[in-house]
This record gives sequence, structure tokens and C-alpha cells, in this order.
Amino acid sequence: MTDKNYYNVTEWNVGNPYEDIGEVINSIIADIKSRQTKSDINEGGKPGAVIYIPSGDYHLTTQVVIDISYLRIVGSGHGFTSSSIRFNTPKSEWADWHEVWPGGSRILVDSSLKAGDEESAGAAFYVKRSGDPRISSVEFADFCIDGLHFLDDGSGENNPENTYVNGKTGIYVASAGDSFRITGMGIVYLEHGVTIYDADALAVHDNFIAECGNCIELRGSGQASKITDNLIGAGYKGYSIYAQNFGGLLITANNIFPRGASSVHFSGVVRSSITSNRFHSFYPGMLEFRDNCSENLIASNHFLRDHEPWPPMQKYDNGLDDLYGLLYISGNNNSVIANHISETIDTQYIRPSGTAPVIIHVVSGKGNYISNNHIVATTEASKVQDAADESCFSAQVGALLTIGKLETLEVTTILVEKESYQNTILDSGSEEQVVLDRSVNAFRATPTPGV
Repeated sequence: MTDKNYYNVTEWNVGNPYEDIGEVINSIIADIKSRQTKSDINEGGKPGAVIYIPSGDYHLTTQVVIDISYLRIVGSGHGFTSSSIRFNTPKSEWADWHEVWPGGSRILVDSSLKAGDEESAGAAFYVKRSGDPRISSVEFADFCIDGLHFLDDGSGENNPENTYVNGKTGIYVASAGDSFRITGMGIVYLEHGVTIYDADALAVHDNFIAECGNCIELRGSGQASKITDNLIGAGYKGYSIYAQNFGGLLITANNIFPRGASSVHFSGVVRSSITSNRFHSFYPGMLEFRDNCSENLIASNHFLRDHEPWPPMQKYDNGLDDLYGLLYISGNNNSVIANHISETIDTQYIRPSGTAPVIIHVVSGKGNYISNNHIVATTEASKVQDAADESCFSAQVGALLTIGKLETLEVTTILVEKESYQNTILDSGSEEQVVLDRSVNAFRATPTPGV
């Protein structure tokens, strides 16, 4: 029996999904609304629907507008592949590649912002509804949203594909929502991958969101949500994960790639957890707490900072120097416990030159508890690489696996500024490595092994 609430975009009678899937999906949503008009029929009446996108390439020129609950848009594969590698490889080599572009159920975002447009106008999927109750249970699963190209931003960059600017957003949720799910998605080459306002019980799980200007942005405020088991990596201008005025956010088991200006940036976030993640960055400021972030837990994560090994991207950074700190904390009563933090970098790349890089920088606030963190700081003379001789993959893997001939690098493991007090620092650095006012903070040094 055919389910009237299951739609296949290639079988719908309005529009051509290969030319403009936005027109097709909007027509399907209009059909759902025309059929599901009663809000209470035998304790039901508006079950929503599933919209299926088979494997294939679908251009989108019309924004999809979602204003109904219980809608699931699902494909048959996230189709992610690196666009950054492609656009930093000579076109003459593309002919020998097995495939060139992302695949799976792929939406090609052809829309873009015009002068004077609101930010949301550049979104492929725009979710907004007023009134009660909040829009609920909108799901995106198992398809690819591809922003296609970045644009010249006036910076003089000779390869516009490395600007991370195009005004495009994959999924933009403008109004308060409940129990949204984004799972199994591939999101690439968008200035904003996922932007969500006022989220409640949101799940962003098992996605591949990378090579976007910003990957996941939780704006406005929110509560009781999770970002788990994702592969994420923003560009050097933006955030891999950004959260604003959130309570009860769980960030766990993500693998966050380098190049993002920060791996995690919290602004006014409280009583949230960052646990069991692997963070990798080429720049300081990989984790930032600003605007009175309080009572958060950072535990059992692995942080790695090293230098960009791939020649085409070595000229970019996030503008921060090594005195800023890998972890930058402004707020009260946060716990930083049992993390492994590695910094491996040739001294020629340290800024300002000749200084000791700061690992954990407590800038303001009080009552922070920093305990039992294992901080490993090493240096090794870098190898000069020719862009033509080494792929992005081999360059980065080679750098990650380098452990021979490492020498100890002098660092400040913890720096507590005078604006921060009543903190407890335990077993996270030797006497010489921790800088703080011991008259207003508690400190116990990590014992130094004998030679």
C-alpha cells in the first residue's frame, strides 16, 4: 500500500528536482498542509511526512521554507568529499581522479545573498513558525548540502576558493524549536553549515560538517541539547562549534579537525559538558569561554595543537598569538579535569618570537577548578615541503605520526590573570610552569620526576 505521507522528490508532479529541488519540496510541504488541516482528530491529525531524496545531483535555486512539525527530509548518503583538496589541486590532475565532486543524495546550493538581504536569505533550508506550540521534530538525515564555491572577499586572496565566504547557509532555524534532529548529513563549502536559534532538545549527531566558514552555530539561547559523534572542521575565519547563552549542552565524542578559528567557542554558556572529544588545531584559542561562562565541565578530552603542514594553507591563521592560550577561560566555577593536551610546534612558528606558549589561560572569574591535566609540549625542526610533492592527506598524517626526535618545549601550562581569583590548580604543571597569585588561588604543583 502506498503511504500518502511518504514523498519521493523524483516522483512528485510539480517542478523538476534536478533543476530546482527547492520548488519541489515547497510544493510537497504545501500538499501536506492542505491535507493535514485538523489539529485534533482522534488524538491525532497532523502526523507530518517523510520527503525522500534518492542518490543524485539536485540543484537548489528556491529556498525551502519549513513551517510544519514532524517533517523528515532524508536521503541515501551524505556524499561528502573534500572540496578544499580539489580546489587546491591543479585542474589538469582532475581528469585522473576516480570522482571529482561530492555524491550521494546531493543538493547543490545555487542561491546566494544579494546586497541588502537578511542573512537567512542565503539558506538552502529555512525553518520558521510563530505561535504555539513551537515547531517540533523537524529532521534532516543522510544527504549532502554542497555550497559549491567560495567567493572573492576583497582580501586579495589569489584563490577565492579559500576565503570561506559565499553568503550561503545549509540549514537555518530562525524560531524556537523542540527536538530537532540532524543526523548522517554531509555539509560542505557553505559560509554557515548549520545555524539554529533558540534550540531545545536538539540532537546534532553523526554528521560530516567540514570545510565551511562556520560549522555548527547555536545562537540566541537554548537548553538540553547535544552535539555528538560528529566529524567537524571549520575554516580559519570561523567556529567549528559555537554556542550562545546555552544551558545543559552536551558536546561528546566529536572529532574536530584543524583550521577552525576555534574548535569550541562558548558565549554565556552555563552548566554544560565538553567530554571525550578529540580536538586538533593549527592555532591558539582552540577552546574559548567568554561572557561569564560558568559551571561547565571540560573533562577527558584530547587537545592537539601543531603547525599547518600542507603548503597551500600555511599562510592562513586566526590572528591569535601563543600568549592567548590554547584554552581561554573567562567565567566562574568551571572544571577542567583529566584532559590530555599536546602542543608540538617548531619554535620558529611561535608568536611572539621567543616567548613560552600558554596552554590554559584563566582570564577572569573565580572558583575555577583545574586538576590532573597532562600537558605535553615538544618541538621538532619542521620539514620543508613542496606542495607538488605531498598531498594534504600524507602531509597531515605524517605530521600527526611524528614522535621521533622531539625535544621539550618550554611553556606556561597555566596562566591565571589577576582578574581571576579563588581558583584551584592541582597537578597540571610544575612550579616553574604555572603562573598565578598564590595568595588568592590554591595551587599544588605536579611533582617533577628525577633525572
